[in-house]
Amino acid sequence: MVWGTGNVGRAAIRAVDAHPGLELAAVLVADPAKRGRDAGDLAGLGHALGVAATDDVGAVLAARPRAVVYAASGDVRPDGALADVVRAVGAGAVVVTPSLYPLYDPRGAPPEFRDPVLAAVASGGGSLFASGVDPGWGNDVLPLLVSGLGTVVDAVRCQEVFDYSTYEQEFSVRELIGMGRPLGYEPPMLLPSVPTMVWGGQIRLMARALGAELEEIRETVDRRPLEETVTTRTMGSFEAGTQGAVRFEVQGIVGGEPRIVIEHVTRIHPSCAPDWPVPPDGAGAHRVIVEGRPRIEVTVAATDEDENRAAGGNATAVGRLVGAIDWLAAAEPGLYDALDVPMRPAVGKLGRSPR
Repeated sequence: MVWGTGNVGRAAIRAVDAHPGLELAAVLVADPAKRGRDAGDLAGLGHALGVAATDDVGAVLAARPRAVVYAASGDVRPDGALADVVRAVGAGAVVVTPSLYPLYDPRGAPPEFRDPVLAAVASGGGSLFASGVDPGWGNDVLPLLVSGLGTVVDAVRCQEVFDYSTYEQEFSVRELIGMGRPLGYEPPMLLPSVPTMVWGGQIRLMARALGAELEEIRETVDRRPLEETVTTRTMGSFEAGTQGAVRFEVQGIVGGEPRIVIEHVTRIHPSCAPDWPVPPDGAGAHRVIVEGRPRIEVTVAATDEDENRAAGGNATAVGRLVGAIDWLAAAEPGLYDALDVPMRPAVGKLGRSPR
């Protein structure tokens, strides 16, 4: 079942519907206006799937779904998201989610996050795999794969470079990231230690896989104002002088130098901070750069929902999570990370249309 029908949940419904080994059993929603609507309608598929959305969590979990894609946000409700996930794991389900940042690296997760999940695994027999929506594969398995092509590796950099006018999630864009807010405003996602809380687990995962001794994790943040007022398609105007671009790094320090770096460069309009890295076509992309010999650079640009790059990033992150379900279902109950769960070819999906 899919729990939540926002940007991630819509993509999850489509991914489950298209997967040859999965069947959509239920969709959970919090918005009363979505209750009773068909899952195909909520996902924008253009046809019905015969599954009506419900807000009855107890009834859905009592039906013992084998797997749950937990797509509800954990940005401003981490305790609530953790409680939901623990409930599903305790009901015996395989759970995949991007919502629990501290559990991207379970080994380094705070006990208050890790221990309830492990207790639910032991009591209910379920499993959990958390991986990022920005997307996770771009900050763990892809850079690690690319690093294996090098003779000498000096540093690994993972970039997300995006025009946030395509993101179409106004609360996140304006309040969490601070676009359109005065530069004196302190966006929650950019407060000291928050970037490390969100992306530090992936830094630790990469360091562990590379056999590198991680000394510490540092953060850098830079913000730029808009020079002119700009208007977006769905989120309205962003005034001149307010935040128009932000660039931050989460740096894994090895040998006194930033050797493993996750960097985000986001703008509300291409005119802001033109000297910062830009995507290949102005919309958005994810990039892995391995500095060394040879220097290797890989750029991934995905589109979904009317050629939307932000939606494309969500879809690839969801593809990684949904694609892991059958592997997790066959594995022992447990708490898994990206180094445990393999990425595999899209077996049975070639030429397959959504049902």
